[in-house]
Amino acid sequence: MTEKIKNKYKEFFGGEYLLVRAPGRINLIGEHTDYNEGFVFPAAVGQEIQFAIGKSGDEDSCTLVSLDYDETFSFNLSELKPEPPDSWQNYILGVAAEIIKSGRKLQGFNLVFSGNIPLGSGMSSSAALECGTCFSLNELFELEISKLEMVKLSQMAEHNYAGVKCGIMDQFASMFGSKNHALRLDCKDLSYDYFPLNLETHTLVLCNSNVSHSLASSQYNIRRQQCEEGVKVLNQHFSGINSLRDASLEQFNVAKRDMSEVVQRRCKYVIEENIRVAEFAKALGANNLIAAGSILKKAQVAMRDEYEITCPEIDFMADFANSRDDIAGARMMGGGFGGCTLNLVIMEHVEGFISDLNVAYQEKFDKEITPIRIDVANGVSLIS
Repeated sequence: MTEKIKNKYKEFFGGEYLLVRAPGRINLIGEHTDYNEGFVFPAAVGQEIQFAIGKSGDEDSCTLVSLDYDETFSFNLSELKPEPPDSWQNYILGVAAEIIKSGRKLQGFNLVFSGNIPLGSGMSSSAALECGTCFSLNELFELEISKLEMVKLSQMAEHNYAGVKCGIMDQFASMFGSKNHALRLDCKDLSYDYFPLNLETHTLVLCNSNVSHSLASSQYNIRRQQCEEGVKVLNQHFSGINSLRDASLEQFNVAKRDMSEVVQRRCKYVIEENIRVAEFAKALGANNLIAAGSILKKAQVAMRDEYEITCPEIDFMADFANSRDDIAGARMMGGGFGGCTLNLVIMEHVEGFISDLNVAYQEKFDKEITPIRIDVANGVSLIS
């Protein structure tokens, strides 16, 4: 991939350039808690987007080349505006716009990129594209933006240009990931701890359902609105609750009578998911993978029944895995309505599990799964 990007940059533009890589991420536990200022447990992965970036020699004009989409796009920094929804350009344009909004000066640049993060898998190719772009521009123009501010600028790019009111987990994991470690991130104050992933007997395998239902983006924003509605009700009963992170189960049980049934389910899920993150970190720290797997199973049921973000294909895959003795636990990973299941599998049984699941999935849905092996990697960096 690196040679392909280098050669394409030389072919299109010539001149000097920098090479940057930005990883995707998995999330072990803690879905839809980040925009509720809760806790998450992600890790950066070996699947990544790579960039070649150089100055265009012009104050204003920029050209982007996506090798994966086989598309070229040119724009002027003085005329930045969002493209239509779901355009890949918005993730890059949004980052440039947020950097300029922060008071820093950009000049024209050329950018070639390609990646191997499966689209629609829930591995946050969008965050990798944003963080990689921000890091690349920071290095190219020596802007001296801190890693934490790059994370925040990338998040706002997704809000303002892609139109998805995402939390901060994806960008944080892509930027701050550490090889063979997961991050326990507090999305309220952005404090974090690294946890070694010493999985001696088990391994993590993603199974991509190869379905991506169109509900994902719209339903994401609806879930966020429902959580905000729950916070308003909680505030009528208790002071100092600015997000669901601030509410205990006891407080929720008092206030829930004034919530609609659907808002009750959403709030219960988020509050208990934060508890599950703490329990998972404790189990992982004690190297108790059976306990960790049990927590994954509980999270899957809650995502299905309370947050309602799964789909028939994902439910089938998770149920299949969770019925087996060689799987400690499995759950859907990501925003929902498709994507992958995360499976904690006994190491020597990986091939058998993948084969058995694929056969069953084909019989049920006439579609194949795609297994994705996980290599936990470092965050965004220059390619030497």
